[in-house]
Amino acid sequence: GICLMVQIITGLFLAMHYTSNTSTAFSSVTHICRDVNYGWLIRYAHANGASMFFICLFIHVGRGIYYGSFMLNETWNIGIILLLTTMATAFVGYVLPWGQMSFWGATVITNLLSAIPYISTTLVEWIWGGFSVDKATLTRFFAFHFILPFIITALVLVHLLFLHETGSNNPSGL
Repeated sequence: GICLMVQIITGLFLAMHYTSNTSTAFSSVTHICRDVNYGWLIRYAHANGASMFFICLFIHVGRGIYYGSFMLNETWNIGIILLLTTMATAFVGYVLPWGQMSFWGATVITNLLSAIPYISTTLVEWIWGGFSVDKATLTRFFAFHFILPFIITALVLVHLLFLHETGSNNPSGL
């Protein structure tokens, strides 16, 4: 919960200075790091906070597997949806600085969807907003990156609701 709140708060501060335009996205990130007071700290807290978030998430999943929490179907399934949504949020966030790694990461990963039969071309072009990764893609990814953490927060509440429906205890007795 703390990791999620830190990510949302630092993300909101970063969004105040970020521009989702292919010609200015990289320079806006540079501006945040160099010209905004403590912008470098906020950016690196956000970037490294994502890694901490995943470490906590993987420990949580590992604990769930160890103690057999997967037997609680609703709670476990919401948890898996949370994991996938968090991975999607991290991926679209990785694209936002719009460096070479960001551009080619977006190109390669979104092209993986072209392996889906029948709908692949339509799906990839919808995500791209055209026929290649470009301005529309960056704008869409910024919108997804902005809204998905709030969806994750709602899913966490549903996850906790199902957890308290089935009963929560510490199996080791500590």
